Amino acid sequence: MAPVKVPDTPVEVMVDLLTKAKDMAASCSSAPEELSAHLQKALDIASGLDKYLEEMTTRESEPLRELYEKTMSHDWNGVHKEGKTLFQLPKECITGHVEGQTLKMLIHMSRAKRVLEIGMFTGYGALSMAEGLPDDGLLVACELEPYLKEFAQPVFDKSPHGKKIVVKTGSAMDTLKELAAAGEQFDMVFIDADKNNYINYYNFILEHNLLRLQGVMCVDNSLFKGKVFLKDSTDPNGSSLREFNRFVSEDPRVEQVILPLRDGISLIRRAPLARPSPPAQRTISDDDVFRGVGGISILDRMRLDGKVAYVTGGGQGIGRAFAHALGEAGAKVAVVDLDPARAEAVERELSVKGITSISVSADISKPEDVQRMIDAVVSKWGAIHIACNNAGINLNSASEDTTLEEWDRTFDVNLRGTFMCCQAAGRVMLKQRYGKIINTASMASLIVPHPQKQLSYNTSKAGVVKLTQTLGTEWIDRGVRVNCISPGIVDTPLIHSEDLKPLLQRWLSDIPAGRLAQVTDLQAAVVYLASDTSDYMTGHNLVIEGGQSLW
Repeated sequence: MAPVKVPDTPVEVMVDLLTKAKDMAASCSSAPEELSAHLQKALDIASGLDKYLEEMTTRESEPLRELYEKTMSHDWNGVHKEGKTLFQLPKECITGHVEGQTLKMLIHMSRAKRVLEIGMFTGYGALSMAEGLPDDGLLVACELEPYLKEFAQPVFDKSPHGKKIVVKTGSAMDTLKELAAAGEQFDMVFIDADKNNYINYYNFILEHNLLRLQGVMCVDNSLFKGKVFLKDSTDPNGSSLREFNRFVSEDPRVEQVILPLRDGISLIRRAPLARPSPPAQRTISDDDVFRGVGGISILDRMRLDGKVAYVTGGGQGIGRAFAHALGEAGAKVAVVDLDPARAEAVERELSVKGITSISVSADISKPEDVQRMIDAVVSKWGAIHIACNNAGINLNSASEDTTLEEWDRTFDVNLRGTFMCCQAAGRVMLKQRYGKIINTASMASLIVPHPQKQLSYNTSKAGVVKLTQTLGTEWIDRGVRVNCISPGIVDTPLIHSEDLKPLLQRWLSDIPAGRLAQVTDLQAAVVYLASDTSDYMTGHNLVIEGGQSLW
């Protein structure tokens, strides 16, 4: 005979009680039909909730499904009798499908990279969270029972995300002390362990800064079968959690909300900094450094939410990387390219990532195209906050052989085109009294790259720097900052062609970093120059070349 399932959550308890009440009403001839109908309706709602959540929640992965089935079919009473576990572990302790996907969603929402889990059981929750972590993410799980680490590890090994999980066995508090002594910090902490120690874990985590500044703490079972709010309950675990919930709700260090998911999940974060009390005022400088400019942390100040940007040459290479970076930071992005197909391809990439974007075809060497580009962006979004003038060409020839056609073509795009873009965008920005113009120059503005011969390119990029410096000083007092980025030699498929292999080795020998630049090496710079954190910088040439210009 299958064991009778004991109600484990507030909803399951309600379903059990409603079922009994409905049966009692059905057996009582004097009970009004209306009472039975109301009880049935309430029972339908209560009994259907968990099933509906289960059906509507994204399916679990195959490793998670295997781990769940392995846990539910395991003889936990038997392994305890054999002395393999310290405690008799009920399989109902497992984090379920909906809870697991909720934790995974919280990892995504908080952009967590490092997670601390206190109390693992068989690792369903740990693996769920690990699936939400980036490839270089880490989850440290504290588990008292060594047997549980052995139980979960084979499934962890099957999952591509299992490598992110490190299980530390033994006393959780000892592990917390070890982590604190090493100065470790975590973006999210999940507590699901011995209930009477919740307050101790919570206080230790906050007092030793194991939870980073913008981190989130999640606490499981905080509604514990409804016993935390049922006044007649004397259950010791319910009493411990009632005390914990009250303690957290009254703690001025944090803000808390309890989600009635299954047996309850508390979400806790550090409260916004309150003004220090008079005694603390003597030891704390309550200024922008302490509180953040406008109360905004440094990373949030680099967000570009609500800003409008365009990137010329955005269909490939550096421009494509800039478009993605600005979009990921929150900006709307117009991808501008001479080739409409390339611009449209990048627009589709951005759209897949949820970034608002448009594609614009333009030849920036033509004034009418430049103005049409500016008009298209302003017509679409009403403003231009960030002008990323990146489009350029490089035509190589020995100086004695450089034709006027090559010289003019190079300057038409690299310098004249950049000037026209700056001027057209600047006119919009000056009216707004706000704007960030970012031009792409080159390491060739500082040194003469060799052994290739590229007179017109080098000279045009030096001109971009002087253009940037001039506009930067003219416009800063009217709210517009103008800066440029000078990349070194960027790794592209062309660089690895047979014709350029001999040059590649020479270039590498000239770069202290020992490698070429990747377009991703430049992305943070464009976000910084586009954000308000760079407001005091103008006319600057930000060189990113692995040290090549220093030799």
